[in-house]
Amino acid sequence: MPGRDQELGSYYVGVDVGTGSVRAALVDQRGILLAFADQPINQWEPQFNHHEQSSEDIWVACCIVTKKVVQGIDLNQIRGLGFDATCSLVVLDKQFHPLPVNHEGDSHRNIIMWLDHRAVNQVHRINETKHSVLQYVGGVMSVEMQAPKLLWLKENLRETCWDKAGHFFDLPDFLSWKATGVTARSLCSLVCKWTYSAEKGWDDSFWKMVGLEDLVADNYSKIGNQVLPPGTSLGNGLTPEAAKDLGLPAGIAVAASLIDAHAGGLGVIGADVRGHGLACEGQPVTSRLAIICGTSSCHMGISKNPIFVPGVWGPYFSAMVPGFWLNEGGQSVTGKLIDHMVQGHAAFPELQAKATARCYEDESRPWKCQSLKILDINANLRDRLDFAMKYSKCPELSSVAEPHVTGLKLSQDLDDLAILYLATVQAIAFGTRLIIEAMESAGHSISTLFLCGGLGKNPLFVQMHADITGMPVVLSQEVESVLVGAAILGACASGDFASVQEAMARMSKVGKVVFPRREDKRVLPGNFWELMKSTGNENTETGILKKLAHNTAHKWPRQELNVQPGSRTKVLSSIQPCSRNGHIVVITTG
Repeated sequence: MPGRDQELGSYYVGVDVGTGSVRAALVDQRGILLAFADQPINQWEPQFNHHEQSSEDIWVACCIVTKKVVQGIDLNQIRGLGFDATCSLVVLDKQFHPLPVNHEGDSHRNIIMWLDHRAVNQVHRINETKHSVLQYVGGVMSVEMQAPKLLWLKENLRETCWDKAGHFFDLPDFLSWKATGVTARSLCSLVCKWTYSAEKGWDDSFWKMVGLEDLVADNYSKIGNQVLPPGTSLGNGLTPEAAKDLGLPAGIAVAASLIDAHAGGLGVIGADVRGHGLACEGQPVTSRLAIICGTSSCHMGISKNPIFVPGVWGPYFSAMVPGFWLNEGGQSVTGKLIDHMVQGHAAFPELQAKATARCYEDESRPWKCQSLKILDINANLRDRLDFAMKYSKCPELSSVAEPHVTGLKLSQDLDDLAILYLATVQAIAFGTRLIIEAMESAGHSISTLFLCGGLGKNPLFVQMHADITGMPVVLSQEVESVLVGAAILGACASGDFASVQEAMARMSKVGKVVFPRREDKRVLPGNFWELMKSTGNENTETGILKKLAHNTAHKWPRQELNVQPGSRTKVLSSIQPCSRNGHIVVITTG
């Protein structure tokens, strides 16, 4: 129920559709959340690597949460509505009815989710073309983008789906269409996931080369021929039908949408940092890197001029902040990886029991943060863990990397789980460090991290990112920064702010700053870091062990690593499946 500082009079609704739930917030002109609601949404996995959802289910959930957050508010005070969502593919027929994206013919399941990897064969063939548009996705297209999914539908569901299709939407664009009846697409979605160019438009030769020449017909009407910058007001605003569904006034401004991670970037990257002792104070916004950490981690860096970074998506013009080029690094399923490592361990039931006994409270994800607090305590047991290091070579792209773990002990107690948990968290942080180094080598200059998303509530995750990158981490005053970003879109569409940049500066607030603990001995020695980066394709278990055997004795400072003569170096390595991905190597000595 809204209850704080309502004197400003103007409010905005932000709606965020994530992987597992829809969330909404009522936000004022200062970026303060006055009300919040969430609603779970269904997912189907009919077979391995196939992940599906329902656009009808998602719209119903949007309506539920929106009605909740505006209870008790004078609806005339609501000025704008903004949507963000995962970059999932929505398929509708020519009359805008759902079409099946599955062999079962279930039209209710008409969304191929962003994390769906059914189109591995198709993306491999697309990448073999080496078409020039691929330079804007780090040189290699991800299986999570829309072109391979479209090709899969054409080759596998020709009669039941492809031939009947009238509209292929990115999920954020589906939501703005549902609210306004306007089929215009957001520049964010089309540039980042569909190969559209803000400067040149669609490239006919690409679609013809990959076997999707059908889409060129009718001036790309099925995938979008009217493209607008995020935050642009759509049509005549909210339609009467959608207004009734959502519990909002007809005609209020509805903004062109954003992908969820980009909304998070919008919600944090423009905050006023004066008085916090940060290097980015007085520097251009291009010195900031937004990291949105939820189911996956996305690394958003902007620049005034286009910068091409191998293995990093972009540059995309005006895809997040108008007038700036965006580079997007990332690690897929980082949040799910932590869940998997913790929940899959034999000691997890004991962890749950201890968390329940200690009566920790976390309304959003009860088991997760409760249990991690206990793991944070156990992970600092120095008698069990002398040194832990993880290495995640995320700028190297691979659509089909498979997970593996080697070097595990037989122990299955809570301390063993804590070590594995700490190793996983640090692995992700080292992946971020590699992404930053790749971006800086290409021309970015980054001094400060702005982190948001569910994992921003995990103190160990945040501190490890500060320690391992050597950069301060800024957390927002409002933890739901993605929703603030969505509300910023609505605020811009309403005309209450002259620009997206002005809205960002007014509605983004610094909450807490976490500085790196430079005295922490777990921070990796420079020559070891260079050794791990130089291993390249030799990062097999045998290759790493040979290098470790030589360098433990001759190169590593023993006082840093507590390595004693004759000690046995143990290696635990894992490859995480991510869209700009690579290896995680965990090393403990003792």
